[in-house]
Amino acid sequence: MNMNDIIIKKRDCGVLSKEEIRFFVEGYTQGAVPDYQASALLMAIFFQGMNKEETYALTSAMRDSGDRADLSSINGIKVDKHSTGGVGDKTTFIVAPIAAACGVPVAKMSGRGLGFTGGTVDKMESIPGFRTTLSEREFTDLVNKNGLAVIGQTGSIAPADKKIYALRDVTGTVENLSLITSSIMSKKLACGSDAIVLDVKCGAGAFMERQEAAEELGKLMVEIGNADGKKTAAVITDMDQPLGRAVGNSLEVIEAIETLKGAGPEDITELSLTLAGMMVYAGGKAETPEEGRKKAEESLRSGAALEKMRLFIQGQGGDPAVIHDYSLFAQPSCFVEIVSPKTGFVQKIHAKQAGIASQHAGAGRATKEDSIDMTAGLYLYKKVGEAVLEGQLLAAVYGNDEEKVQAGAEELLAAYEIGDEKPEKRKLVKKVIGL
Repeated sequence: MNMNDIIIKKRDCGVLSKEEIRFFVEGYTQGAVPDYQASALLMAIFFQGMNKEETYALTSAMRDSGDRADLSSINGIKVDKHSTGGVGDKTTFIVAPIAAACGVPVAKMSGRGLGFTGGTVDKMESIPGFRTTLSEREFTDLVNKNGLAVIGQTGSIAPADKKIYALRDVTGTVENLSLITSSIMSKKLACGSDAIVLDVKCGAGAFMERQEAAEELGKLMVEIGNADGKKTAAVITDMDQPLGRAVGNSLEVIEAIETLKGAGPEDITELSLTLAGMMVYAGGKAETPEEGRKKAEESLRSGAALEKMRLFIQGQGGDPAVIHDYSLFAQPSCFVEIVSPKTGFVQKIHAKQAGIASQHAGAGRATKEDSIDMTAGLYLYKKVGEAVLEGQLLAAVYGNDEEKVQAGAEELLAAYEIGDEKPEKRKLVKKVIGL
């Protein structure tokens, strides 16, 4: 078996065997296959595609390229949640406490972010004292005690994905269904949970702009998760404008806390309850997703979910007082307010452009070496469909670097479209696949 034959086979529309795929993944991860041959195979896959069997074989080989988390010491059915990304997506901080309050253990491994804002781990570290580096024993003990814990994903989980994705990123081979699926699912399957709920975004601010493409991705990931013995579902959701009103790091954590208090924006509340309801069902604590949703709603009303958030923060070394005193978060030194240039309705907020504005303000990374300003980000006072008067406040941009904040403000103003007619409301949850 050699790489040249494998490359030619895929180039000529052949179907790769499990052995050929594993030969490539193991060889590239260990350094035996050079970048130029790996790039050639990725490009062949990009153009010729892979069938379901090949995609599952690729996912499995990448899953097995490193350690697999053992969560067997955690009581109950462990349920994980994953989002394909978006602008203002802070649902993990809401659905995890809700699910835990309903009796579903959430043992989540998350990464840092490259792009518009930090990742889940970065955002949690905006809480004073919060630790995302825990021993395996600490991690499992906290889940058994409090119902949830979130730690940084180690480099030993699916190292093949890290290496292959870095190569895809610089060779124009990112946007391929099988390669996207194997990247996401190899990590999810290695992380040890018993069930997985996937939030697959579509729209202008999503990886998959067309709903049809998002559904195809969701269906493939569900099939692979189920084939691996994980009860898996995908929710196709809208990402044509930022989710919620806050985009940033500490800003998003604060909005998540407000949502757990029952005072969050309508869209983030609706999506969080839908996802949490499915997690409660997948975790065996409800007979149907609808019953799971009702239990999720009750956990918000009763304050049980907020209490889980407090225990979660306290358990990982953070100051739980932030739940009631947001001044304990690091504070921005400057901000710029954006006002509407005309009277009308917000027709559109270009999600990707708003994300770029957040990154320009200092909330995100362009490279993994960049530092993040935890205070930087956006707050959207007006969202799509809302009326606005000329000169009225649309949004604000925050941070600690005046030049960056000003650049972000200019970018965000350009992301807004104001028109005379009230636009038709877009459906937030478009489709559910699986379960």
